[in-house]
Amino acid sequence: MSFSTLGLSSQIVHALNENKYNEPTSIQSEVIPLVLSRHDVLARAQTGSGKSASFVLPILELWSKSAGEGKAKIKVLVLTPTRELTLQVAQTFETFGAFLPRKPKIVSIIGGESIGDQLFAIQKGCDIVVATSGRLLDVVKKKQMNLSHLEFFVLDEADKMLDLGFAEELELILKEIPSERQNLLFSATYPPKMQTIASRITKNPVEVTLAYEEPTVESIFQRVIEVNHENRGPLLRHLLETEKWEQVLVFMANKRATDNIAAKFKKYGLLAESFHGDLIQDERNHTLAQFKSKKIRILFATDIAARGLDIDDITCVINFDLPRSPADYIHRIGRTGRAGKSGTAVSFISHEDQDHFALIEKRSKIKLDREQIQGYELTGNPPVKEKGPNPIKGKGKSKKDKLREQAAK
Repeated sequence: MSFSTLGLSSQIVHALNENKYNEPTSIQSEVIPLVLSRHDVLARAQTGSGKSASFVLPILELWSKSAGEGKAKIKVLVLTPTRELTLQVAQTFETFGAFLPRKPKIVSIIGGESIGDQLFAIQKGCDIVVATSGRLLDVVKKKQMNLSHLEFFVLDEADKMLDLGFAEELELILKEIPSERQNLLFSATYPPKMQTIASRITKNPVEVTLAYEEPTVESIFQRVIEVNHENRGPLLRHLLETEKWEQVLVFMANKRATDNIAAKFKKYGLLAESFHGDLIQDERNHTLAQFKSKKIRILFATDIAARGLDIDDITCVINFDLPRSPADYIHRIGRTGRAGKSGTAVSFISHEDQDHFALIEKRSKIKLDREQIQGYELTGNPPVKEKGPNPIKGKGKSKKDKLREQAAK
């Protein structure tokens, strides 16, 4: 199957060819015809599957056929969980709309940049808005944005937005947009809350589920190395010397640890940098650009980098600290092995991490052999699990007592 057989115009196919997109991915083959047929879509697809193009391409096709004269009106609203994904989706619209007779005007609305500049860009007229929900609401409150002409509403990585308290923001956004519109919702996982959001947004959606039964990408070689916590840094330096990894993304538990280890590795002469939510937007953009251009070899990051980073050449992902959930594990390792390339994902685990990683394996339907590296072997004994005392009947407050206490407050 080719992109032209999916019903896309020669101008969009030209843009695809120019950017070396030769064949549609599975999700693109499924979703593009549905969007062109004006269906609401509820799609589940793992990271790295090409889902952004699956909505960008057909929206551009439909928009180009209905684009009117005069000042541009906002016809498309895409919400994403992170600034980086917002900028990336906006760039995808720019790239694939480059040869249309009338180029779409696209505005990104994100925190960390001047809201005045964003308002000015909107007032000049725009066709497509890509935004994070928090900053979008800031702009909406200024009452200088007209969303009454909206035709397409897209939620990208909706499950991640739920983690960021999106449910409350969604209600406010829905009040600002027309009830008659085409809705496209994309999510890698489908927690129970998602069903509520899907029912609020979509009308009789066509459900598309791809590659969900086997959530990890086949092209990723997954390794587990047992090591004591205090030896993870030295082990990582050893691996960087002995393995042929060109671009390495290392996931850390928090911002402080990210900054600290990046500073240490720079002292050792390694091309390392940190990446997290406390950086101002210009710093984040600069760091990503440096990493993409291979001026940085090792990027130490929090989970802000687990979704939305579209860098094709990451050769290895390291879980220096384990992710909190199996879903986050899938998103993290999905940063490598993209665009048909192979990749490696390495997780460091100590005695304390064994049970948690076993849960990740169970939920991800994988079973990985444990390795130890000579000179960095795991030492000591697993912590003894202590069983808590049995509850003493009659000592705890009953539900009725608790309710009475609450009522008395």
